[in-house]
Amino acid sequence: MPTPITSLADLNLNNTYSYADYLTWQFTEVVELLRGKIMRRMSAPTDRHQALVGEFHFLLKGHLRRQACQVRVAPYDVRLPKPGSSADAAIYSVVQPDLCVICDPGKIEPRGCLGPPDLIVEVVSPRTAARDWKDKFDLYEEAGVLEYWIVLPHENDISVFVLDETTARYRLVGEYAGPGPIPCRTLPGLNLDWSDIFSENPA
Repeated sequence: MPTPITSLADLNLNNTYSYADYLTWQFTEVVELLRGKIMRRMSAPTDRHQALVGEFHFLLKGHLRRQACQVRVAPYDVRLPKPGSSADAAIYSVVQPDLCVICDPGKIEPRGCLGPPDLIVEVVSPRTAARDWKDKFDLYEEAGVLEYWIVLPHENDISVFVLDETTARYRLVGEYAGPGPIPCRTLPGLNLDWSDIFSENPA
């Protein structure tokens, strides 16, 4: 039998890994797979990051109570398979979005979400900014995540991108950096206000 992987240091970060490999790892550090490459958390989330994630979770959870859509918060495995193959060994992207909303109950499994969520919210940390704005942006777009919110904690800013049905590319539909409503295309009944999210978290 192969030697168990009990430390991230035992892995070659230049190699390509699948979800089947990911399931065998026995270390506790949270990592993601982006197109087969290991992406590790650079540092523990800041208090401000966690406060904003908690606020989003509270507001989304309240709105979705007794509805089909479900909200999940990291750590939570979201597997993004290529079309036509959902076998563990054929999945090379496993991400841990800060928050995601899944409206198809068939995608929710004991091991997490299989397939693209409808909405993903990422609260940017300084060391993960490039990943959220480029690597994950491209991955979520390609996987068919319908709506992607990027939250900048220290600017109190939210950029909202929606997948265009014609081009299958993300289109910026709004940037919110001050008091007022924040519409959500994926959840049209959701009434979020910028002040509800940032009032307890001044810059």
